[in-house]
Amino acid sequence: MSLTNALALIPNETLARVYLALAQYPILSERIRARMRRALYEGNYMTREQFECEVKRVSVKTQENEGLQDPYFEEAGEIWEVRQQHVRDLLTDVFFIEHFTFEQLEKIINEVLAEKGVIFREVLYGHNPEQQTVEQVLTQALQIQNMPAEQRARYDARLQESKVVLIRSLISDQLPYIHIAKEWFTLEDLADIRQRKIGHGRIGGKAAGMLLAYRILMTQADEELRGCLKKPESYYIGSDEMYSFMAMNELFHWNDQKYKSEPEMRAEYPQIQAEFEHGRFAVDISEQLRDLLDKLGNAPLIVRSSSLLEDSFGTAFPGKYESVFCPNQGSLEQNLRDLQCAIARVYASTLNPNALLYRRSRGLQDYDERMGLLLQVVQGGRHGRYFLPHAAGVAFSRNLYRWAPQIRREDGFVRLVWGLGTRAVDRVGNDYPRLVALSHPTLRPSNAPKQIQRYSQQYVDVLDLEDNAFKTLPISEVLKPDYPPLRYLAQLYEEGDFSTLRTLVSAKEMSRLVLTFDQFLTRTPFAERMRSMLRLLEQAYHSPLDLEFTVQLSALDTPRPKLCIAILQCRPQSQIQAAEGRLPNDLRPEDILFSTRFVVPRGHIQRVDYALFVPPEGYFALKTPALRSELVRAIGRLNAALKDKHFVCFGPGRWGSSNPDLGVSIDYGDIYNAHALIELAGEGIGLPPEPSLGTHFFQDLLEAQIYPLAIYLDDAGNRFERRFFYDLPDHSSEFISVAPEIAGALRLLRVSDYRANSYMRIVMDDDEGRAIGFLEQE
Repeated sequence: MSLTNALALIPNETLARVYLALAQYPILSERIRARMRRALYEGNYMTREQFECEVKRVSVKTQENEGLQDPYFEEAGEIWEVRQQHVRDLLTDVFFIEHFTFEQLEKIINEVLAEKGVIFREVLYGHNPEQQTVEQVLTQALQIQNMPAEQRARYDARLQESKVVLIRSLISDQLPYIHIAKEWFTLEDLADIRQRKIGHGRIGGKAAGMLLAYRILMTQADEELRGCLKKPESYYIGSDEMYSFMAMNELFHWNDQKYKSEPEMRAEYPQIQAEFEHGRFAVDISEQLRDLLDKLGNAPLIVRSSSLLEDSFGTAFPGKYESVFCPNQGSLEQNLRDLQCAIARVYASTLNPNALLYRRSRGLQDYDERMGLLLQVVQGGRHGRYFLPHAAGVAFSRNLYRWAPQIRREDGFVRLVWGLGTRAVDRVGNDYPRLVALSHPTLRPSNAPKQIQRYSQQYVDVLDLEDNAFKTLPISEVLKPDYPPLRYLAQLYEEGDFSTLRTLVSAKEMSRLVLTFDQFLTRTPFAERMRSMLRLLEQAYHSPLDLEFTVQLSALDTPRPKLCIAILQCRPQSQIQAAEGRLPNDLRPEDILFSTRFVVPRGHIQRVDYALFVPPEGYFALKTPALRSELVRAIGRLNAALKDKHFVCFGPGRWGSSNPDLGVSIDYGDIYNAHALIELAGEGIGLPPEPSLGTHFFQDLLEAQIYPLAIYLDDAGNRFERRFFYDLPDHSSEFISVAPEIAGALRLLRVSDYRANSYMRIVMDDDEGRAIGFLEQE
């Protein structure tokens, strides 16, 4: 008899009674159902072959109901096995109760229970956890954990194995991560992840790092630190659901993008984005997302990328994939449409050319990269029509670029902003975060009040709840005199100095407010707490790391306000594998091609044969976005052509900025073969250099072992040998074709043209705070 006919003859309450009876014994249910099926076979109600044929038929039918057009090939093997097991269990219950009484079921259950001691050992050692479902492994592990201590000891090895299987199945298959995570996660942690996960697959690297950091700190931190920590309310979409989405919307023809040329990738990506954003979701996924939105109400959300490779050791993928804010202020149906569109955008970003080129450069092109998703409630509070946190940023456990010799590398640093943390991790145009050396929180790169005012944060990222949109606004439009934490974030600039806010700021004074964070750093334990957090996490990770966070202040009328630090992301910190950098004592002035004293790291580049130079006047003579875009593409082509050469890049302004008026808007994929990026600034050729420490662009440079440097040309203490940069012949046309319209903005210089049989060597000495590029003979 078919499932449809059987169900028609069985009252719903009878089937529910069977299900509830079996649910009382989850670890034994598989054995009980095996006995039920044996009774069906021995009673000649059906053969094993007939039963399994019906299992397969019904499983395929459930696939078709979910919109799969080719059920045998559009679903991953492990998902198909789980699907069949669920159907097998249902058919067992249905066919058994059709032919037997509930009393006969109870008899089978009692027989199995009588053998419980023997069966438990058989269940454990007769099945491979790697081949069991997550629910089965988790149930068995919890049963072992709940045993008396003396009985549990004999199963400790199986408990450890089960935990590793659960971490690999639910979270990440990256071995360095598993090695750490298995020492910290509890079964309750893993059960909570399972409960909050939608769909099949792993939750991915970004979610994995956030959860592990929180568990480590809640285990290792003292009571005071634990009391100020928070984990945002989070939910996850399994990484396999990306392929289900692509199959349902016939998008798999884009899956070979990673093997195409860079021009093809860039030309086709807009079409990929459009097709993904017009995709539809399976009914069961849409229903679960609707239920989630109904549960959360109008709390703002962010859909964060969490791919399988993201935030791993050595492959952080900083800023390569999208994260999308959903203010979530519309009707339930509108909010669902917005959420689904955000999810589709993040899925499409898996095929972003910059991500694909990053994978290619890191030897990860052939990895089956899938996108898990982290759905988080945005941290912060409402201020008028806007939603934002009191502070946000990214913290690093090691300070690789010190701006004063007394700063301790091992205490780390923070890149701090007011509002959403996007301005802390993105290299934005004409704006500056507060850089905080945690060993000396109030020590700035410059202490001159005029410089502090000029290079303070000018814009803030917020969610506009009335317009239901993410916005970047001038601080003056958002910051109001009644903002509760105002005196901890801002100071008044008057008569060439700063004064702390003692009374309510008047409307006239608002224009003189400057975000300095001085009172936040001196009157709260933020720096102390962050130092402790980073130290504990680095010890557990056995590696330097970085941490994204938000901060909310409370008890603002007390001498020491309370902190609430929410952990958003944690990953191993990218570092340049630098040897000691010691400046030569016998350098001749005529050998020096450039020198700088601006935020110098430690290390050296042994040999440079070519310098890719973008002359400032040539760059700013390109008046149209199209010409500047063509220059960026030419730099990318040169980068590819020079992959076997030793070269560095020089050019004006902030490279990697989102604003081409402030510098060359290259991406990681345009310069990843270079050994250094040296930015030029000065009167008329770009803003004074701003350390990109902590931005996604900075992370890219470190992972690719590219040293970031800057030369402020108006500083008499620096050196820039114009004869080298302007008088040598240009060799770019020997490697690529260059459009005549941009020829004046791109030069490729060969060092040996300046002095025969010579090359450039670059030494960076952070103790002396100086970097020098100089000539050496072959």
